[in-house]
Amino acid sequence: MKFFDLMRLFAAPRPICEPGRVADADDLAALHAHAFRHGWPSTEMEALISDPTVTTVVAREGRTPFTRRPIGFVMTRAAADEAEVLTVVVSPARRGRGVGRLMMDETIRRLYFMRIASLFLEVDENNDSALTLYRRLGFREVGRRANYYAGGTANALVMRADLK
Repeated sequence: MKFFDLMRLFAAPRPICEPGRVADADDLAALHAHAFRHGWPSTEMEALISDPTVTTVVAREGRTPFTRRPIGFVMTRAAADEAEVLTVVVSPARRGRGVGRLMMDETIRRLYFMRIASLFLEVDENNDSALTLYRRLGFREVGRRANYYAGGTANALVMRADLK
């Protein structure tokens, strides 16, 4: 066996994306609490996952279906032919490794097949890594909310991507 074959054999498996399940609520709430100052409780996660207008995509890492744990998630809400991103979370230990892109690609694919024409989101104007990702996905700035984040000192950019 070659060295590179051994590396692949023992390397961590690539994350996979799956629909969120109500059983994920505690894990998603914990991830959200690490990412945001005002995390959402498990009960809110359960309600959102159960909501038929909400699409939840969860990135999981692990070798078997029984050991796969959430390392990130995206939630969107659809109305008519538009959707908005409610939240995007990647575990701090997995940031910068393409997990956000993987989840957003899967989310956009699902919304496209639901015949969603436009996807909106709000992002802190100082979040350079998120802005880079969103621009690469085709989002463009369509508005601004002044003093929206961090105690009224940071602006939120409203961005839109056309999916059709």
